[in-house]
Amino acid sequence: MTQSNEPARTPGTPAPGDAAPTLYGGRGSRRVTVRDIAAAKRRGEKWPMLTAYDAMTAAVFDEAGIPVLLVGDSAGNAHLGYDSTVPVTLDQMIMLSAAVVRGTRRTLVVGDLPFGSYQEGPVQALRNATRLMKEAGVGAVKLEGGERSAEAIDLLVRSGIPVMAHVGLTPQSVNAYGGHPVQGRGDEAAQQLRRDAKAVQDAGAFAVVLELVTGDLAAEVTGELVIPTVGIGAGAQCDAQVLVWTDMAGMTDWPGGRKPRFVKEYARLREVLGDAAKAFAEDVVEGGYPAPEHSFR
Repeated sequence: MTQSNEPARTPGTPAPGDAAPTLYGGRGSRRVTVRDIAAAKRRGEKWPMLTAYDAMTAAVFDEAGIPVLLVGDSAGNAHLGYDSTVPVTLDQMIMLSAAVVRGTRRTLVVGDLPFGSYQEGPVQALRNATRLMKEAGVGAVKLEGGERSAEAIDLLVRSGIPVMAHVGLTPQSVNAYGGHPVQGRGDEAAQQLRRDAKAVQDAGAFAVVLELVTGDLAAEVTGELVIPTVGIGAGAQCDAQVLVWTDMAGMTDWPGGRKPRFVKEYARLREVLGDAAKAFAEDVVEGGYPAPEHSFR
């Protein structure tokens, strides 16, 4: 066994020339890992997560310093034109996840296990999570469910696959919910959510998404867990926050204008792209494009 002359480091802190000690905006020569996520929880550092579904958009977010990108099955709604996440296939998730990995250098890329790819049990979950890691190159996977998914999480983690869990509203169960109700209201519902969060932590998940959970309950769960919570519609006290990037950037066309309460638009890219397309079309129709400088001699 060889000995290193480097000084001892606190777990979670980077080596010289490696990733910055903060998650957001850090620069370095390696990808963010689950150890960095754990260290951020110990420091009390909040961090952002966005979804991404293609290499070009992922590269923009990576360059902006976003430390974690989720290749979510939200691609069903935001990228593939489905009405829900349910139709998304594992092959589609592998293709999209591989593109995001290719477009990034630093961010931790988390690939979603879609509906039907793990519900049969731990062995199915391991088989399909292994495909996501081997074929797409993701650094972790995400799956929905608390106590009901604990055995699958345990097997994945013991097999060397980092897992981000997802409790509260789980969109793959939209047909069972009959919509998108806020979770954790009432003593019984609150206790179940606590049990779910504790179960995924005990099973080895490195983080847990809390979706559409009352703010007070999410704050309590965040304080009770050692692993970080990632909120989406779960109040301001979670350790991290995630948004679907097309919602965040103002690309989504909300049916009837009914934008969810938790969504904040930081740009109006739908208008920007629409204006650009119209300007191009008018330029073509009026003969302004291509101009001489756009042509070859």
